[in-house]
This record gives sequence, C-alpha cells and structure tokens, in this order.
Amino acid sequence: MIGTREVEESPVADGIHGGVAGVLEHDVIPFVSYPYEWTFSMLRDAALLQLGLLRRSLDKGLILKDSTPFNIQFRGAEPVFIDVGSFEKLREGEPWAGYRQFCMLFLNPLLLQAWKDVPFQPWLRGSLDGISPQELRNLLSLRDRFRRGAFTHVVMHARLERRYEERDDDLKGELKKAGFKKELIAANVKGLERLIGRLRWEPPQSTWSDYGLETTYSSEDAERKARFVRAAVESEGPKLVWDLGCNEGVHARIAAETADYVVAMDADALVADRLYNALRGEGRQNILPLSVNVVDPPPGLGWRGAERKPLPQRGRPDLTLALALIHHVSIAGNVPIAEFLDWLRRTTRSVVIEFVSPDDPMARRLLARKRPNDHPDYTEDWFDRSLRERFDVVRSETLAGGQRTLHLARARS
Repeated sequence: MIGTREVEESPVADGIHGGVAGVLEHDVIPFVSYPYEWTFSMLRDAALLQLGLLRRSLDKGLILKDSTPFNIQFRGAEPVFIDVGSFEKLREGEPWAGYRQFCMLFLNPLLLQAWKDVPFQPWLRGSLDGISPQELRNLLSLRDRFRRGAFTHVVMHARLERRYEERDDDLKGELKKAGFKKELIAANVKGLERLIGRLRWEPPQSTWSDYGLETTYSSEDAERKARFVRAAVESEGPKLVWDLGCNEGVHARIAAETADYVVAMDADALVADRLYNALRGEGRQNILPLSVNVVDPPPGLGWRGAERKPLPQRGRPDLTLALALIHHVSIAGNVPIAEFLDWLRRTTRSVVIEFVSPDDPMARRLLARKRPNDHPDYTEDWFDRSLRERFDVVRSETLAGGQRTLHLARARS
C-alpha cells in the first residue's frame, strides 16, 4: 500500500457534503498510468494485489467497497494500492459489493487475452467500466465455457445479471436472511486468486519481439549508441525520462542510471510485457514499462475528458529518447516529420532522436509497402532542417555506415 499519513492541520476546502472528517497525505507516485496502458502481467499482478488486500482485510473485519484497477498504480515494476479510502467496516450478512467490478475490469480482460489472445487494452480504453459478463460470454466458445472458472464467473454471472436486472428484489436483504457469511466472500476471493494466478499469456512472438540491436547495428555501433545516450543523460541531468519505442529496455536502463525515473513505452504489448517481467524479477522501481503507441496515444477519458489525463499532462519529461523510431512514426504511422518534431518540442525539454536513412534496410522495408513518393518529406535534409527549426542541436553522431544519425537537441521556447 501507498505510504499514508494523517495531516492534522491543512487548508483543505470542505468536501462534497460540506465537511471533512480528516486529511490524509500519501507518498507521491512518480508517474500515473492506467490499466489500458498496462501489459497482461501488470494487470494480473494488480489483480492479485487487490485480492490479497481484500482477503487480509476480511480477517480484520474490513472490506474494500470497490475493486477497480484505477485504485492501483505502479512504482516501477511494483504495483501499489493507493485508495486507502476504499476500506470500510464489513457489514455482516452483506456480499462483496465490488465483485462485479472486479470481474469486469480485472478478471474478464485477463481471461480474454489469456484464452482468446485478444488484447484487453483497446477494450478498457474504449470502456472505463470494462468487459461485462455477458460480453465475455458472447466471445467464448462452448469449449471455453467449460474451462476452470468460466462457468462460475462468466456464464452463471451473466445469467444471474439477466435474471435480476429488471427486478426490484432486495438481494442484500435476502442474503442476510439466508445467513450469508464473510467466509463465503473469503472462499470466492481465494478461488479467484488461484484462477488468476494460473493465467498465462505467452504468444511465441510478435512483430517486434525478436527485434534487437543486433538486427541493425554491429556490436561496435551498439556500444557507440549506448555511450551517446549515457553522455546525453548525464549532461541533461533529467529527473523524468521517456523512452519511446523502448523494445527490450537497453537504453531505458542506461537512462535510469542517472535519471530519477524512466517511463519506457512500446506499442508492442509482448515486448513491454517481457520488459516488465524482467524488471519485476530485478525489483526495479525506477523504470515503468507501458504498452503505448506514440502514434495513437491515450487521450483524456471519463467525465469531461478529465478523469484520466492524456499522456503529456501527467508529467513533462526532461529528456525523451526517440531511438530507431522516426521511420516507424513517419512511414508506418503516416505522421509527417515536422508534425512529430512539433509534438516533441511541446512535450519535452530535450530529446535524443535518431534519424534512420531511407537507404537503411528497415526504412527500405517500410517504404516498399507504400507507393512511390508517398513520403516525400522522409529525407535527411528535410529532417535536419525541421529539427533545427524547433530545437538547438547540441551534438550529433553518425552510425551504421552513415545510415543512422543520433542527435541530442534542446527544445526552443
């Protein structure tokens, strides 16, 4: 749980109902993330944390009144529960009110990806309420419905919802009269822990899961690139670094040697998931891996688009790494070079950006999928001109026989 302290004197305005019972101050989370940016393993670990806290709270006569992953943040590769106000006294005879929410936002997304290999991130981004039991039931095959846990938590759950959705029965009152005990909640929680603990998502490969430095660089060039990044981080002295298109996290780790915190993002969920599991095994708390596509970043969501903030509004990076990325953004993502550089100038203080020549094997592969002259702006001259119009270039270095060039640049105001 997040470190929390009671504040005796604080100029806090009255609450929604005109009074404040108490003021709590908690430790700062370095960078806020949301479930639709997490990988499979991150959502699974967050679910197990939620269930573990619920099980232990029952032993103390307490319960969690809700069960949403938005009550959890990540400190690097460590999930942390942040909503201490979610704990309340257990009312004897009442069920776990957060069960449906847990299924829709934790269990069902995990089952969808583990059993059907369908990513949950787009679904959670499109619906902050998650995946309903009926929606998941519609996606499962007959064989899936006989998997362990599916009949109880999906099939029967959907059937009971349909049965009671238009009825005015006092379900809580009926359960209390029937002698409902907290032991039934505890048994349900332990069953969910076993079910979720066994879930795995292990596809053999993805588009970029086998793409590493050795794909493009000689060992000498890879070392030169690492030295360039390390020198840039040391000279800029950043607190917060973004690594866009981080892949296996080589340069995120280099940045974390100096920076306070690194957010490592990759559009490939499998790549990001492998990085998370590696960081979790190391106990790293200063690198946060996320599954984010910079060409289609998460927008503001929820009431008035302000409950879940867009990526740049959660903390401006002092330094952004955009290594071996520009050709994916410009060619594959159809974003003009000048547009991407404008976005970087507004988003970050400094940038380490790598231009990949149109003659580079990877750039040629991407261009081969397009018609001739689809990307007339993708030239080194235009990139260099656009970069220098928006940034002050501190230093540059050419790699890969002249086909890739690194630049450290500082944004102009």
